[in-house]
Amino acid sequence: MTWRVVHLDLSREAPPVDPAEGHAFIVFWWGSLPLGAEAFVPEELPLSQDQILTLAGRFAAKQLAARGPSLGGVPEAGRDGRVELEPTLADIRACRGASAVLDALAADPQTPADDVSVIVCTRGRPKLLRSCLAALDAQRAPPGEIIVVDNSESGDAQVVSAHFRRVRHLHEKRPGLSVARNTGVAAATRPIIAFTDDDVEVDPGWTGQVARAFASAPEADAITGLVLPASLSTPAQRFYELQLGGFGTGYVPVRFGSRFRSEGLNHGLQVWRLGAGANMAFRRETFMRVGLFDERLGAGAAGCSEDSELWYRILADGGSCLYEPRAVVHHHHRPDWGGLEEQMQAYMRGHVAALGAQYLRYRHRGNLRRIGLQLPQYFLRVALRALRDGSSDHMRLLLPQVRGWWGGLTLVLRPGWRRSHAVPQLSDHGDPLVRRSSQSRSPVRRPVTTSLGERSEQSA
Repeated sequence: MTWRVVHLDLSREAPPVDPAEGHAFIVFWWGSLPLGAEAFVPEELPLSQDQILTLAGRFAAKQLAARGPSLGGVPEAGRDGRVELEPTLADIRACRGASAVLDALAADPQTPADDVSVIVCTRGRPKLLRSCLAALDAQRAPPGEIIVVDNSESGDAQVVSAHFRRVRHLHEKRPGLSVARNTGVAAATRPIIAFTDDDVEVDPGWTGQVARAFASAPEADAITGLVLPASLSTPAQRFYELQLGGFGTGYVPVRFGSRFRSEGLNHGLQVWRLGAGANMAFRRETFMRVGLFDERLGAGAAGCSEDSELWYRILADGGSCLYEPRAVVHHHHRPDWGGLEEQMQAYMRGHVAALGAQYLRYRHRGNLRRIGLQLPQYFLRVALRALRDGSSDHMRLLLPQVRGWWGGLTLVLRPGWRRSHAVPQLSDHGDPLVRRSSQSRSPVRRPVTTSLGERSEQSA
């Protein structure tokens, strides 16, 4: 069974999707504006003109309801982090010239991206890193700087980085994604700091959209964006995207602020709804206010959720975040079941660890409710649904998640882990002041830097 990721632009005459080529996950666009996506089996293809028009109308209606200037602008998330958009015919008629509005929304941003530092943390994946840097090198609005933080022992990403003229390579030997990200933040020189991963290829307009989002939302401390699958060629990739939801959080913008915080705090703030660490950006001043990434969390430590824990701090501090799906990246999901099982176990372990960190920092009881009640109820629902439907794939991933839950719980219960709750801070000059805990404030060892002047003349 073959699957393709197909991109169709509805602002022009779309070519037919050949059913002979197998199943299709179709992402619908209006120019550079992502509208929505649906999966189709060969029997449903090719799409008729009426089907395309119906889809276009449904997608466009939601875009206009979320973005149309006469319809109130970007909606705000409620308790569950989602927004319900059911625009009426009158709503759509209020936006006269719908195609013109969509054309304006799809236009390339005029905001330059000189104020954006892009940080890519990598560890032992040179082929993926090369593709990632090639996509960053092809940005229509080039970022002010690109920093590769190499978290391997050997520093082998330097060879790949040297092929790209504007890339600065840092070697951070201390393991952990949060450590690497903090090293990148300390080295960054621009007021906006954006992150993507080495297994991601950013869309050509990504940095421009990040810059525009911050310019249009001066109240936002952080921006997240849409993460699309780069490929669905294996069963594990398809299951992650189509059954588990992938990283996608929708195709309309959403504000996460006071309403999301007040309605959700006592129930466990669902900060994972904000997006993914593979596509996020922050104002530099935000790090100076709430601190850097918690180095107990993330890959190489607890497992993940260093991104959502930082969003939690921003919201708990009274800040706000914006999900802007015009900032698009394409992620290479884990291709094999073994890798997916490891990923789901790490995700759950990190999630529980982040919930524990959030409780210890703020004493918000919703975090404990999530660990002790909501997650066990989720496991039970998955098991019952899998037994009812005969889904061996859901059962296959349930056990790693339960192991991850238990691993995160035992981690949080360790006295030493609970005491080490301070996060690294930035000074006025950008250097990290705190790396370990509130009891240990040893100065941090600076990473080895490869300067632009040391690069080979063969750099391209």
